[in-house]
Amino acid sequence: MSDQERVLAGRYQVGEIIGRGGMADVFEGVDLRLGRKIAIKLLKSDLANDENFESRFAQEAQASAKMAHPTIVRIYDAGEEISTDSNGNIRKTPFIVMEYVRGKLLRDLMHERKLTLTESVGYAKQVLTALEYSHKAGIIHRDIKASNIMVTEEGQVKVMDFGIARAISDSSATQAHTSGIVGTAQYFSPEQARGEAVDARTDLYSTGVLLYEMLAGRPPFKGDTAVSVAYQHVSEKVTVPSEHNPELTPELDQVVLNALAKDREERFQTAMEFREHLLAAANGQALTKAQAKTKPVVVSPQPTEVLQAAPTEVIGEVQPEEFFKELGVDFKANTDTNAIKIQAQSASDRPSPGLMWGVGSGAAVVLVGLVIWLLTLGGTFQPFTPPANTGIQVADVTGALFDDGAQTLRDQGLLVLRLTEASDDVESGLIIRTDPPAGTDVPERTTIEVVVSSGKLEATVPLLTGLSEEAARAALEGVGLVLGVITPGNSATVPEGSVIESVPAANERVVEGSVVNLLVSDGQVQVPNVRNLSISDAQRIMQAPEVGFSVVVAQPEGCVGTVGTTVQNQSIEPGLADQRSSITLTLNCVPST
Repeated sequence: MSDQERVLAGRYQVGEIIGRGGMADVFEGVDLRLGRKIAIKLLKSDLANDENFESRFAQEAQASAKMAHPTIVRIYDAGEEISTDSNGNIRKTPFIVMEYVRGKLLRDLMHERKLTLTESVGYAKQVLTALEYSHKAGIIHRDIKASNIMVTEEGQVKVMDFGIARAISDSSATQAHTSGIVGTAQYFSPEQARGEAVDARTDLYSTGVLLYEMLAGRPPFKGDTAVSVAYQHVSEKVTVPSEHNPELTPELDQVVLNALAKDREERFQTAMEFREHLLAAANGQALTKAQAKTKPVVVSPQPTEVLQAAPTEVIGEVQPEEFFKELGVDFKANTDTNAIKIQAQSASDRPSPGLMWGVGSGAAVVLVGLVIWLLTLGGTFQPFTPPANTGIQVADVTGALFDDGAQTLRDQGLLVLRLTEASDDVESGLIIRTDPPAGTDVPERTTIEVVVSSGKLEATVPLLTGLSEEAARAALEGVGLVLGVITPGNSATVPEGSVIESVPAANERVVEGSVVNLLVSDGQVQVPNVRNLSISDAQRIMQAPEVGFSVVVAQPEGCVGTVGTTVQNQSIEPGLADQRSSITLTLNCVPST
């Protein structure tokens, strides 16, 4: 039986081949149960030789199937087809049933022409959005490359093969496929090339390679062999992409270099961070990560204890001891003894006698006053309070990343309280506003409420299966969603005019106001071609839930010989027919010899 005549799992009709790869071939197909067009990926049979592969593959496919996002090719089903070859050997063929996407591979687009800057940034942005979604779901792609990315006719990116690389690379029987399965050398991260464990930042490195390729028109590293390319990823410094494309800005160069850092700790740490810096660079802005500030450590000889008091408290960036240092005295709080201690300067650092006399007199007055003050307050030390007229003008951090904006405010001596708020206009992670607002004069250490966008409001797609069109519309409007395209589909069980499924599916979280498309039953099913199949296989297919026919088995008329066990004819031709029909299958006749 040819691939085009196969029905997988009694449900998926295999059609024309539409793509070939090192580990799989991809075919057009039809889901006979739902009557929708699908893509079927048939993996090479040698991938199933490892007895542990089947379970790994099924687990990864199931995890990937849970992801539903516009930038990710949906996986509908996965399994293994068992067949017998001409020599009587059992052959296992793993398959994946996927969303059918009309478009081109990003790899082919780059071979056809040079991408524009807008296209390159837009495609990379969508890939990073897909990775942000998958990483939150705990799934690392491991094989981000141009041939794993589809671009639809509308410019929508669809990332393929989530989780499949992991299932294959974990199989000991497939390690010989390293160049095409565990990852592609051109997009290898240094840790992959060294055989180390991977994490989400590995996908970000590969996306950096892809971004470089789109912007520069060539990959960052080239070599005669996969090994030489992998070696360069580990040890060679990358050339900035602007050397190959002078239209690129220094900001874009820096984003690419950050993404391609050899050390994972020096790369972007999340897909969201990568995406936000990329978009800022495309707009001519350079976002910087907040830099930690450290205070110098003062090491002094053991001081002499003078007074018992509470430890000093920080006042912005100033502590009381700094006030006394201006008088030539090192004034410190010993946190072990809760004692205030004074240390005189060494002789080598001592100023002139005249100056010391004046300073000493001033210090004595201050110390005597301090003692009296402490005794008056019952021995409680009060920190130094800056003059009341030292106002700080709140900086404008609107539109900045929270970490960067918060650091700007902290550098002003202000405290920061993060709040989140949904926004239709401000991208998730960016600052919407502050309270008090920018430009307001406030005292030092005032708490500034920083309101950060959590993105657009979300809604949960309700369960619509079995509802009429009007009932589905009302249910969607009730949660702030919009009824979109209604596509007729086949179903063996759902009555005509009722919803079979929705896209996005029930219980998925989507942005409020999103469009939900419906597949509505037309009361028909796809009748498979079961001619030349054994009667047992034909009955199984026809009576399966996806078809739901009752079967009548008939003997061939006028048969002179023996009635066979193979279906010679079927009363309903392959194609569409009313659901719950009865079909007659006529057996073949084996002539007498």
